[in-house]
Amino acid sequence: MPKFDGNALRSAAFACMFAALAGGAVMPQAVLAQPAAAARGLPDFTDLVDQVGPSVVNIRTVEKASGRAGANGMDEEMLEFFRRFGVPIPNMPRQQRPQQQEEQQPRGVGSGFILTSDGFVMTNAHVVEGADEVVVTLTDKREFKAKIIGADKRTDVAVVKIEATGLPAVKVGDVSRLRVGEWVMAIGSPFGLENTVTAGIVSAKQRDTGDYLPFIQTDVAINPGNSGGPLINMRGEVVGINSQIYSRSGGFMGISFAIPMDEAIRVSEQLRASGRVTRGRIGVQIGQVTRDVAESIGLGKPQGALVTGVEAGSPADKAGVEAGDIITRFDGKAIEKVADLPRLVGNTKPGNKSTVTVFRRGASRDLGITIAEIEPDKPAAKTSERDEKPKASAAAQQVGLAVTELTDAQKKELKVKGGVLVASATEAAARAGLREGDVILAVANTEVTSVKEFEAALAKADKAKSINVLYRRGEWAQYALIRPAR
Repeated sequence: MPKFDGNALRSAAFACMFAALAGGAVMPQAVLAQPAAAARGLPDFTDLVDQVGPSVVNIRTVEKASGRAGANGMDEEMLEFFRRFGVPIPNMPRQQRPQQQEEQQPRGVGSGFILTSDGFVMTNAHVVEGADEVVVTLTDKREFKAKIIGADKRTDVAVVKIEATGLPAVKVGDVSRLRVGEWVMAIGSPFGLENTVTAGIVSAKQRDTGDYLPFIQTDVAINPGNSGGPLINMRGEVVGINSQIYSRSGGFMGISFAIPMDEAIRVSEQLRASGRVTRGRIGVQIGQVTRDVAESIGLGKPQGALVTGVEAGSPADKAGVEAGDIITRFDGKAIEKVADLPRLVGNTKPGNKSTVTVFRRGASRDLGITIAEIEPDKPAAKTSERDEKPKASAAAQQVGLAVTELTDAQKKELKVKGGVLVASATEAAARAGLREGDVILAVANTEVTSVKEFEAALAKADKAKSINVLYRRGEWAQYALIRPAR
């Protein structure tokens, strides 16, 4: 590192002063270069907003629910945020006006963008999940009722369709060209504030936060209502869908995640073609390969996916894959880390004949394998309207609940050991936010695994006080407070 020369700097300063006194304009090059270097590279987003802004839409969802209200009276925009990211719901006062039964209730606000000029719009699956009605508002204030073409929970991508033509579609960018440190911009409706622009840089790529998605991490400000909006590069191309944030406080903390656009397009094409996404599976349980294990078995470096179990009768079992194998390649593509395998297999068409390379007892071998189809996502089971409604106990009737037993298949599907299924929720239960299809896990801090245990716990609860109910809806568990009628 060069030494700091105080005498030279003082000489340069005196030279500048004398030049100024003499009417000259001479300045040392080092002094001239500093402001230019500081200003170089600062982005101007105004043209991008003009270019991409008209392609971004506001999405409002409505749900027809019997007496449904937000937990603790919180508005739905905030509830969407807390439910999505697993943030504990703070204790807030209830709304003064009780929600009336059988009326349309706003469910949430999100964002989206126009994928094609004939009305296909892309957003997040969690934005439209459970909605009875989806309303898309354009920047010119035109409103359209949208049809949900399909939604994929695993990637959180959804496609809806509005009846319009000549719409300003976005340009889709090449995610492989995206670089860490590159400026990006988001447009959306945080807290319902339409056409809000925020900007930042790409913080990381290939961030592992899910089985099927290597997310783009940014420091672009994302808040409730931004979900489903586009992440835009400086060329005006959409490179991702804003989907998640990391937060310990419930607010934006400088870390947000976007679904890479190449993955989103792959999913959207299947949704538009068939309304659902098919994925491949081979039937193995896998784990990480540690450095110690890699060195001890002669693999060299930690890579691949360690097979910890093989499902009987699965494609892997038929192909000869064994527990203890390390899958290092799939169809010739290297498995650098454990998350690479489910992505590559999931993106392979079921029925395709592929090749897996396994490292077993010091040697590699190739095994032929036929890809099977992973079970598609299913909505939470609901009782049929034609089925006879179960009889509720006196305690359950008092709070407006009727429940049924969970079948073994439902427990397996929902990955719960117990609980009871809500067959109907009215009056106090509906006001607390419970609805048909929810799974109640505990009542008044007492775990329930059957209808009998549910009724016993409810009978013991003090009806003069609010009864806390832990319930599951989709992938998220949360509390509801059933308040007795006054």
